[in-house]
Amino acid sequence: MSEKRPGQWPVDKPVDLGLAETTDDDQLYVQRAAEKALHEMVLDSIRHDLEQQPTGPSAQAKARIWCAHVLAIADEVAAEKRKAA
Repeated sequence: MSEKRPGQWPVDKPVDLGLAETTDDDQLYVQRAAEKALHEMVLDSIRHDLEQQPTGPSAQAKARIWCAHVLAIADEVAAEKRKAA
């Protein structure tokens, strides 16, 4: 069987995502790496804070506080974006 199925490599007709004109592969790689590094730093910071808690229930309570803070920030950002639109 030499037929290619969807999702197999190599692709006969690659899809143009509209990014080729504005950025090259190296810029996309660096941008993705920076985004991933920031994501990991934030999560590691939260993990460190949770690990400082003396008990399991206190770590869970602290996680709920983190969630509430993140949701509050998201609400603020969404409101600002709605004003700007």
